[in-house]
Amino acid sequence: MAPKLPLLYTHVMGSHGFPGWFWTALDKIKAEEYGQTDARETFDDATQLAIRDQERAGIDVICDGEMRRFFFVQTFYGRMDGLETLEPLRKTGLYAYDSVPRYRPTRKITVPKGLGTVEEFKYLKTQTDKPVKATCPGPVTLSIHVQTRPGDAYNNDRLALCWDLVPAVNAELKALAAAGADWIQVDEPSAAIVPGQAPEYVKMFNACVEGVKAKIGYHVCFGNLLSRPRGKRSYRWMFPALLETKCQQFVFEYANREMAEIEMWKEIGVDRDIACGVVDVKSFYMDTPEDVAERVRLCLKYIPAERLSLIPDCGFFPVPRWVAFEKLKRLAAGAQLARKELKG
Repeated sequence: MAPKLPLLYTHVMGSHGFPGWFWTALDKIKAEEYGQTDARETFDDATQLAIRDQERAGIDVICDGEMRRFFFVQTFYGRMDGLETLEPLRKTGLYAYDSVPRYRPTRKITVPKGLGTVEEFKYLKTQTDKPVKATCPGPVTLSIHVQTRPGDAYNNDRLALCWDLVPAVNAELKALAAAGADWIQVDEPSAAIVPGQAPEYVKMFNACVEGVKAKIGYHVCFGNLLSRPRGKRSYRWMFPALLETKCQQFVFEYANREMAEIEMWKEIGVDRDIACGVVDVKSFYMDTPEDVAERVRLCLKYIPAERLSLIPDCGFFPVPRWVAFEKLKRLAAGAQLARKELKG
């Protein structure tokens, strides 16, 4: 039986900070200087480190750190059929949204062997006795590096491309549930990038989770490429459409926006769990436990404690591992302070 989670339990968005040695090893793997066993051990070791960091920090629900993924979604394109690689738009200067690898659809895209998250989750289950959460990107986010143009396989229709990815995501989520994942977070930061599409994205999300027997979290943020957002940082325009999503939890960022829009929950009404970002992953400022507790107090004005859980704003991939670990410790300590206040 899974242990009962405490009030105001803590979890992470998904990714953990890469340690320095791991970046070096990834260069060796890319240069084909590592064999298959070398590479497997490298990824296993990095995943174990991410899990141990979360456990040592005192986080209540553990992820695998997404250490087998690169820049959030870039790894997944290697698992898709029907793509041709394009040159990045820009190769000089600081890495940004116009520096990423791009792809062109040569035909309808398929994912014949799955996205690989099931293997990640199975390994996670062998490495911790704590409650765990699986994560998987949604179709809108998976499409972000694919360029659609007039006359190509999708004739410049990005929504059609996204809908073609829905069966692959649905199959992945069902496979995760069958592997024992009773809580799956679907990551759709790209759903916040294009205003006006919320109703269509909700339909798409609901098709992805159809028939999936697990608790579903819906993560929407505004982009986090090396701590830079991509979209206008507001959730307000997405409501009330988001209330139609078939999820049991919303997972939103707040700390880096100085808790903007947290009061919306009084207007919207809280009909499911809410995971609130109370640690800023886009800043090297070390949020103190008191900072975290203060943000939790603000959340509790609008969200019942039994519905509220606490997370970092987004994934830790863009920051060094030591920063990730330090912020996780402060998240856990802040949660402890907030629980003591609740008990009076």
